[in-house]
Amino acid sequence: MVSVNNLSVQFSGTPLFDHVSFIINDKDRIGLTGKNGAGKTTLLKIIKGLQKADEGEVVIPSGSTIGYLAQEMETKSEKTVVEEAMTAFSEILELKQKIGSYEEAIKSRTDYDSESYHSLIHKHSDAYERFNLLEGNSIHTNTEKVLTGLGFEIPEFSRPMSQFSSGWQMRVELAKILLRVPDVILLDEPTNHLDIESIQWLEEFLINYKGAVVLVSHDRAFLDNVTKRTIEISLGKIYDYRANYSGYVTLREERLDSQIATYNNQQRQIRQIERFVERFRYKSTKAAQVQSRIKMLEKIEEVELDVFDESGIKFRFPKAPHSGKIILDAKHLTKDYPQKRVLNDLHFSVIKNDKIAFVGKNGEGKTTLSKVIVKQTSHTGELKYGHNVVLGYYAQDQSDFLDPDKTVFQTIDDIATGDIRPKIRTILGGFLFGGESIDKKVKVLSGGEKSRLSLAKLLLTPSNLLILDEPTNHLDMRSKDILKNALFQYDGTLIIVSHDRDFLTGLTNRVFEFRHGGIKEYLGDIYDFLEARKLSELSQLEAAAKAAGNEPVKKNSAQKVSWEKRKDFDKELRKIQSQISKSENEIGRLEAEIKTTEGMLIQPEKFKDKVLGPQLYKEYERLKELLEKEMKRWEELQLEQEVLEKKKPD
Repeated sequence: MVSVNNLSVQFSGTPLFDHVSFIINDKDRIGLTGKNGAGKTTLLKIIKGLQKADEGEVVIPSGSTIGYLAQEMETKSEKTVVEEAMTAFSEILELKQKIGSYEEAIKSRTDYDSESYHSLIHKHSDAYERFNLLEGNSIHTNTEKVLTGLGFEIPEFSRPMSQFSSGWQMRVELAKILLRVPDVILLDEPTNHLDIESIQWLEEFLINYKGAVVLVSHDRAFLDNVTKRTIEISLGKIYDYRANYSGYVTLREERLDSQIATYNNQQRQIRQIERFVERFRYKSTKAAQVQSRIKMLEKIEEVELDVFDESGIKFRFPKAPHSGKIILDAKHLTKDYPQKRVLNDLHFSVIKNDKIAFVGKNGEGKTTLSKVIVKQTSHTGELKYGHNVVLGYYAQDQSDFLDPDKTVFQTIDDIATGDIRPKIRTILGGFLFGGESIDKKVKVLSGGEKSRLSLAKLLLTPSNLLILDEPTNHLDMRSKDILKNALFQYDGTLIIVSHDRDFLTGLTNRVFEFRHGGIKEYLGDIYDFLEARKLSELSQLEAAAKAAGNEPVKKNSAQKVSWEKRKDFDKELRKIQSQISKSENEIGRLEAEIKTTEGMLIQPEKFKDKVLGPQLYKEYERLKELLEKEMKRWEELQLEQEVLEKKKPD
């Protein structure tokens, strides 16, 4: 259990945290949320001990370990992938060396009754016991399991780290943290460098992790699947919700409504007192009452409203120009790089108004095919474009194509033509560039600002084939929602590369999976694809067993029964977990209502009416009874889940 006590941090005289306190329990799954700059990363660094607070402390029990993955890390390892991952086991490897040296020393000793001999035996025993506790004999198996789960192929284990991109190197850093099995894992945007399969594997790992997990992420699906508690940072304070992200959003709205009502009531009270003071300030007969009211004003602690930045990019894509029915037709399309064939003999067609998701592991060719389609890289084979196809392209590194020495306004003004020119400021305003910010130079913009400016450029040239490569990178959740809504309304053909399942949900009607140089098509959206992949992998497993000739009928049957059992178990477990989540949301709602009612009851002068007073107290008692019942139901559901988990099929 980690305890954060009265933490205060100031930046330029403005409080980032103002005496905040909370506890990280042993098996907590916590999502940290708050607008950009609220202090999420700072809080993680303070808990890890990489940054100091101005006041307060973080109490970590003796012997407890903390693992921390930063958003960006510079790695300059000369080791291979597996060698670097194995550095996570420094204590185990040191113990193994000690055990070996103790055993060599014991072999050479004959003074079995001496004190030094017994001391050596004890040292060997202690080291061996610690080695077994840390599962020292499983380090190679665990390393392979985690690296493959995070997307590495076994042949890649022996490749030098320097041959991999920074994103893949970050995966090794994440693997090291998971392999160390710390008591608390702190993760800052861990999905930024992962593909959908790796994200799903990481989800499952964290859900079943024996320690506590605290994470920051803009991936709503990831947060919803992993976390059961959300801590919001706002105006230097924290608000703790026993709910995942979606549950938190609902509870936050209820809290804000309650807060606004309390604020309005207090402001009404203050105005009444001020009017009394102003009216009777100079009447000697009212002097005592006036002074009493003035003191009352001085003692009032004004309710502070949480101000949320509800701004977000606001736009619609231009109407798509008319095109033919066939947009793209590829035959034998191949792309070679000096070290690797990325795309191998592809055949596919894209029909007018298709909405296609490109998915698959990083490095499998999604971005390469996007660049081939927009004619930014060469290829062999045939790629035909339909009648009047007009391309629009947002590259993963789109911000790199912006001129760093131009201002925001100049970036748009230089390419705007015709009727668009008078609308430049309106367009930029829709992307949160207003006032003096339009005169900022591109080189001083944040990653999110560059992404928004690049999206704004897409509006200037209407297209009927829009290709977006990771457009949600650097966008917050609200901006992602608005972009998604704009894509729903887009009347052209869309190809989108993304690993964000929540963003892709409902957006596409076809999925192209990239694997080993080829593509495989699935109909439907991202969750249809994920479900089909599970079934496909099972059928592949059964086919492999049959090909091996090992009791094919019996084995396949046993596998099917086992899979059905796991499927039924997972379905029942998800049902209970959903009920628990709903119960936790209801508990949070009731607690918020009780707190609001308590605030009303401690101001009896507002409720002098004989009918209203008792009604309010009855409502208060009713809410407490409902809370008690819901808490009991939550405990029963937790017990039901524990019983079910003990019956988990192998």
